Amino acid sequence: MTARLPVTPHGTGRTRVVGATVLDGTLAPPRPDAEVEVVDGRIGYVGPRRTAEQVRAAGASGARVVDATGYHLTPGFVDLHVHACMPNDAGPEQIAQWFPEEEAFATARSLRQTLEAGVTTARDLSGLTPGFRNAVAAGHIDGPRLHLAVALLSPTGGHGDPAAPNGALPVYAQRATTPGWRVVDTADEVLRTVRRLDRTGADVIKVCTSGGLSSNGDDPGELGVPQEHVALIVAEMRRRRNQPVTAHAQSEQGIREAVRGGAASIEHGYGLTDDLIEEMLERGTVLVPTLAVLHRIPEPGTVPQEKIDRKLWWRDTGTRAIARAVEAGVTIGTGTDAGIVPHGRNLAELGHLVDLGMSPLRAVHAGTLVGARTMGLDEHLGSVETGKLADLVLTRVDPLADVHALAAPGAVRAVWQSGRVVTDLDGIAAG
Repeated sequence: MTARLPVTPHGTGRTRVVGATVLDGTLAPPRPDAEVEVVDGRIGYVGPRRTAEQVRAAGASGARVVDATGYHLTPGFVDLHVHACMPNDAGPEQIAQWFPEEEAFATARSLRQTLEAGVTTARDLSGLTPGFRNAVAAGHIDGPRLHLAVALLSPTGGHGDPAAPNGALPVYAQRATTPGWRVVDTADEVLRTVRRLDRTGADVIKVCTSGGLSSNGDDPGELGVPQEHVALIVAEMRRRRNQPVTAHAQSEQGIREAVRGGAASIEHGYGLTDDLIEEMLERGTVLVPTLAVLHRIPEPGTVPQEKIDRKLWWRDTGTRAIARAVEAGVTIGTGTDAGIVPHGRNLAELGHLVDLGMSPLRAVHAGTLVGARTMGLDEHLGSVETGKLADLVLTRVDPLADVHALAAPGAVRAVWQSGRVVTDLDGIAAG
């Protein structure tokens, strides 16, 4: 897999973070009173706290020392499913009045909120152009490294078709700044579209093989891109740069079309059955269950009761299905669908997984190394291991004792991204 995601270090010099309990993302048990050394943006050492003699022998005597006693240190987290172009504090009517610059600044704010929550790498699954990925990489704005779908693929009338019955388009579909959709109905349209997305700079191709809970014109039970088109996209991307294909798939049949078509990961997966779980295990398909959005229930009176009842049914069905997938050992990565749910509370997904039977240690693994592997970036990211980029998170929360607390405002106290301090609420990391 050849990713466009920049993996170059930003930090310079040497820093020793000492005294923290390290959860390295690999499923290894926690290391109390550990030391992590950062050398020019990469991890140069991780292990027990070294003696003064060992530090001198390693040539690290001049390194700046961060005393992290009482903290827990984890890798930077990975959110595999965000929509950064959907801000926390503005709805469609307000956004419709914005100039493009206002929309861009709002997106930059969402990216900053995500980074401050401890997410150093994120996969945006429709809405952002590569300009945002380039701006983060160049240091013009602060945010997670971005892995982009650019747009999602849907058949006419499917989950990703924004047109109303009268042909009217919502504001996001009218703007070149958020090119989040492509309608494809034939094999020729599929090939032409994925080639154009690859040319534009997509890192992942997203297809909709089912309808959606948040759509006005369709339903999760409706079918979308068929299996043969999924397989065509998978083959084309393997032929080009071996980029992954992921599928919005909520219903049983939509999941089946995506899995059998060869999608690398399934977004949502609420209609999973036992036979589909077995098939995903056999194929190594990753599940990104977006539990945060599944638990988002509209307030009574804000939408028709029928819509609330439908969401409650899918919440109950989906949580039971995901719990069975957790128990069966399906590979699970964390994704929030942030934008639908608020940016900056991304780590709530870990707690949702634990509620469904995953151990806290595995939840941290799902939120770090599994995400990096899903994007083909685990050589550089996802764990606190020598040689990898220094994406690090410091928190006073013990994730193994109270994983839900990681999502609380201010729980993440410091964040390094490629060795550069980007958040330091306690003033200990930047020096």
